[in-house]
This record gives sequence, structure tokens and C-alpha cells, in this order.
Amino acid sequence: MKTWFIAATVIAAQTAWLPANAAGPARADIVIYGATSGGVAAAVAAAREGRSVLLLESSRHLGGLTTGGLGATDIGNKAAIGGIAREFYERIHQHYAKPESWTWEKPQEVAKNAAGQERGKDPLVEKTGRPTKWTFEPRVAMDIYKQMMREAKVECLFGQRLAKVKKNDARIVEITMENGRVFAGRMFIDASYEGDLMAKAGVSYHVGREANATYGETLNGVRAETPYHQFKVAVDPYVKPGDPSSGLLPYIQPGDGGVVGAGDRCVQAYNFRLCMTKVEGNKVPWTAPPGYDEKKFELLARYLEVCVAADKLPPVNKLMAPVRMPNGKTDTNNNGPFSTDFIGCNYDYPDGDYATRERIWNEHVNYIRGFLYFLATNKRVPQKLRDEMNEWGLAKDEFVETDHFPPQMYVREARRMISDYVMTEHDCRWTRKVADGVGLGAYGMDSHNCQRLVKNGHVENEGDVEVGVSGPYPVSYRSIVPKAAECDNLFVPVCLSATHIAYGSIRMEPVFMIMGQSSAVAAAIAMDDGVTVQKVSYEKLAAKLKAQGQIITNDGFPKHEPRKTAMLDASKLAGIVVDDTQAAVTGEWPHGASAGPFVGDGYIHDGNEEKGQKRVRFTPKLPQAGRYEVRIIHSPLANRATNVPVVIRSADGEKTVVVNQRQPLKDNLPLKLGVFRFDAGAAGWVEIRNDKTNGHVIADAIQFVPLP
Repeated sequence: MKTWFIAATVIAAQTAWLPANAAGPARADIVIYGATSGGVAAAVAAAREGRSVLLLESSRHLGGLTTGGLGATDIGNKAAIGGIAREFYERIHQHYAKPESWTWEKPQEVAKNAAGQERGKDPLVEKTGRPTKWTFEPRVAMDIYKQMMREAKVECLFGQRLAKVKKNDARIVEITMENGRVFAGRMFIDASYEGDLMAKAGVSYHVGREANATYGETLNGVRAETPYHQFKVAVDPYVKPGDPSSGLLPYIQPGDGGVVGAGDRCVQAYNFRLCMTKVEGNKVPWTAPPGYDEKKFELLARYLEVCVAADKLPPVNKLMAPVRMPNGKTDTNNNGPFSTDFIGCNYDYPDGDYATRERIWNEHVNYIRGFLYFLATNKRVPQKLRDEMNEWGLAKDEFVETDHFPPQMYVREARRMISDYVMTEHDCRWTRKVADGVGLGAYGMDSHNCQRLVKNGHVENEGDVEVGVSGPYPVSYRSIVPKAAECDNLFVPVCLSATHIAYGSIRMEPVFMIMGQSSAVAAAIAMDDGVTVQKVSYEKLAAKLKAQGQIITNDGFPKHEPRKTAMLDASKLAGIVVDDTQAAVTGEWPHGASAGPFVGDGYIHDGNEEKGQKRVRFTPKLPQAGRYEVRIIHSPLANRATNVPVVIRSADGEKTVVVNQRQPLKDNLPLKLGVFRFDAGAAGWVEIRNDKTNGHVIADAIQFVPLP
């Protein structure tokens, strides 16, 4: 398979407008290493400041995850996004406002699907008068980044892998690539996901999870419990079931996982954000990766077999999370206990040399391709699930040069700088607030699983965290510049100074764009005033950023307590409970877990789209005939529908009850729909529909309580 990882011989563009003497280094005011979303924004911002720019990228890919498959923008509050980042999303809207942009969907489907593709309203649109769009195809994001760079007269030099850094005391003078090219600058910005320039410049950093005690946090370190993306059924971990001496199955780590709350070197799992489609004319069938071995997926096979035995077989959207994009495509992420996250197999990546990283990168590619192929073809996968999987394929018109597989691995976290100010859980919870903000974080404190272990003789994942923040919070200027003694002309907008748990909130593509822009503007001020990056006047910087539309303070944003999800244990509820994992689904129902209460590890929802075309039918196996009280479990929220039709099929026929899913549940208890007479067996059912509903429809669980 083709890969973007190694491209040392390829240079796609030469910055001819900058002096490049073959006998000496190429020079620029600002040298940016890493053409991620943060690097592109930094380059555009620097050029707009009238500075000469060199943008260097180790691979052949421009734009990082934003152009590499992450088209469902992760951001907790769109009003927190300004500057060049907001400009990008405005241009996305402008693109899709053109009828010719819709090639794989009918024009009448555009408006119908648009609402479901957007996660929440954008309050700033009324103020700016410029609409935004936050979901997009990868190729569209690439076109817009290239357009912005052309306008700024910035080019990217690809295949530039950093080899060494030359410093004069605390100041970087020049950097040398593996291919021998040398680049000199007055200011440097490390916008890479890995923090390579930062590390080679001798700047302090951390890899892994800190102990809770280090910064007085509560969500860091080894987790006491991991309720989400967890094995909810008991799966044997040993090669020979029941025999520990036979060894562990592939993709399970040895050991006990460590002490609760303690720090470790574990890194949250990486994956690739897949661009999939069901459109026949644009679909590439699943194929096996090189060296494919079905035995490596024995754990997945056993998990599915146990689910079948428990009548809990998950649909495809519980084994991955395909979020709808324009033109019938998806941004498909990890979902569930065994999915596209390659848990525990990336620990050596952050500090690894290029050969180590290439190996880990390719292992991730082959793991995910093998996972997809196994689900689509292996006979140990139930036929229903195989059929469902084969409705999908990779989008043929995306990532053509890498066989339609994303060119950018989702490096969720690698090195994190340790500067004079470390962003922590306290910033996210508003228990402290900095006065030198250069942008806002807004997403929840989010970590994917870090380990897959054996607990009490069964498989268990560890490390997932999904806890809300108290609202948008400022990210300190001090967190993007190193300690003065270590380096005084370097900015680090991506691998910035934050703990594992705070970084889990900050590490979103729009925030990287914001930090990249703020870094470039600060670099220009530092050059104007002849000062180090640590001595930049915050007053000057704040004034410039505000003039450019950057949002740097959370003044005016309401504070709210992090939303607590109440997980309900079906075994502790009266009667018979049918979860959404056991229901028959019509249409696409993505998985969610952002608000409780819910049974198991979450719920499914209709995405607020394709009204009248989606159904979820819950069919109980009742042990005896009689009267049953039917109850519905759903998580109330402001974006839910108030008019959800729920059809109950009993021994006396069908009855429709309309449910207001915005209305809070008293004491988190299921809502009673009424008492109905049912025959024994599986003749009756309850079906949730989305006919003419005015918001998101939630399908979680139905409870049948026998009455005397």
C-alpha cells in the first residue's frame, strides 16, 4: 500500500520568492516545521503580517487531520472559534452553497441532510453575517487550504525530515534536514503533531499520563473505571480459553495496568479517520492488507460470539462511528471495545526515530484494514453483520494517491511541552483562569483508551475519559512558548504545555489553527520589538489578535458544570430491558454517549436527518403472557425532539405514544408509556420512529415490567 510516511525525495513546491542559496541555508523570517492545520494557519498568518515564511513538512501531506479524514469537526462551542480557523469554516460553507459541489447526492437531499451534519448552532453567524459549515469532505478541505496558501503566497516544502538543530545559547539559528538542506530563521514554530523540533531544540516535554497528584487533578493517570468503549460482556483473553499458561490473544497487553491515579508512559490510542460511503458508483470494496492473518482478530471473533449468545450483537455503527459527511461520505471514527483504535500499540511512537514511526504507522494501517476486511468477510462474523459491512466501502474519489486510505494517522497525543505554565484540568473546570489567553479550548476532556488488559479473567479496556468542561476557557500564551532558558525563539502551538487530561480538551483541529495563528502574530511582534518570545507584550498581541477576529477570552460565556452521564445497569432494572444493541435498526443511527442517563455504553440517534425514514424496533422475549408496563429510556437534552412517535405493538393491536425527549426524567428513571397486554414470546414490540420530528431522536432502551 502507498503511504505518505516516507517522502524524503519529494519536494512538491519551492519557495522561490525566498533566497535559497545552494551554498548556504535557505532563510526566512519565520520557519514553520509541520504543515498540519496549525502549521498552515501559522504560515498564512505570518505571510499576512508581511513576513517571509518557510513551511516545511516531513511527509507529502498538507493539512494534517483536517484534510486527512477528520471532516466532522470536534469543538464544544462554535462561538469559541475565530480568526483564520473561522475563516476556513466560512469557506467550507461557501463551497457547499454551490449546487455543483453536490456530486453524489441529489440536490433535494442537501437541505435535508445539512442540519444533521452540523453539531450544534453557530451563535456568531448572526454577528458576522457569514455562515459556517463544520462538516466537509477531505478533498474540499485540501482545496481550501491550498487556496488560502496561494492567496498568502506561501508554499510548502515536502519531504523535509528534521535531523538536527543548531542553537546559539537559547536561540535556534538553523535546522538541518536528513536530506542535507538547511533552513535558517529569526523565529521558529513547531506545528508538528510529534513535537520533533521542540524536542531536538532541548525543550522539556512529557510523554504519557501524569499522576493525578502531580497537578492536583482527578481525571489523569490510570483510571479506576472505564465505562465507555468497554467490553460489556465477558470475553476470555487466553489463546486456549481458560488457560492463562497458553498466553494472551493478540492486542491484549500483559500486566495489571498500574496503580489507580498513577502516571505512566501509556499513550491514548491512535487510528485513522476513514472516509467511507455506500454510494455504489463511488465505493471501493474492502480488501485484505499485506500479511493479513485472521488469527490476529480472534479477540474480535470471540467478542461477537459472546454478543450473539447474549442476544446483544452490535450493528456496524457500534463497531465504528460513521458520521455523515456531504456527498454520501463519512468521517468514521472508533466506537466500542474493539474498533479502529489500535490500543496499546503506539507507546514507542512519540519518541521513536523515523524507522520506528514508519513501522508503527504501517502496523496501524494494516490493523485497521484487517479489522475492516475481517468484519466484511470472515465466517465467524454473523452474516447480518457481514452484509451490513459490505454496504460500505472507502470513497473512490478521496485519497487517490494512497489507495483511498487516509494519508494522515490520527496522532491524538505525542509529546507535550513543559513550560512555565502547564494547562491542567483546573483550567478546563474554570477553577483557575489565565490572564494571557491566545485562544479558547471548548471540547470536553477526552481521552481514548490507553491499555487493553485482563481483569478477573476477562478482557477490559482502560483509559477512556469523557468529561465535559465548564465552558470555553482561555489557553495561556505561556503554554505555547518554552521556558526562557531552554529556547527563546520557538513557538509550540500543537504539542503545547498541557497535562494529558487538559490536552484531551485542547487537542482539536480548530484550536490548533487558532494557536498557530497566535504563534505567528506573536513571532512578528517579537521581531518588531527585538525581544524573545517570552518577552512579547501581551497587550500588543491581544490587540492584534482581536483585530483579526481571534477570540482570546471567555468573558460572556456562561459557566456550566460538566455534564454527568448516569449509566444504567440493565441487570438492576426491573423486568426485561431491551437495549439499542439488541434492536432492529432501519437507516443510519450513529452512536452517542454525550449525555445521560443511558443503558450500557450509550445510545443511538437519528442525526436529525432523513425524517420519516428511520426506525428502531425493540422486541422483547417475554417469558409469559400478561400485563406489562412499558417504559422508555432516553437522555434528555435541548436539541432533542419534542414529538417522537413511539409505536407499541401489543396483543390488542398498535398504539402510538408521543414522547418529549427534551423533558428531563425524574430521578433519571425511565419514562412510563402505559400498561399493555402482551402474549408470551416475541410477538410484541416497541418501535421508535423519526416521522416529522423536530429535533434529534434518541433510541436507547425499552423496559417491560410485568404486573400482577
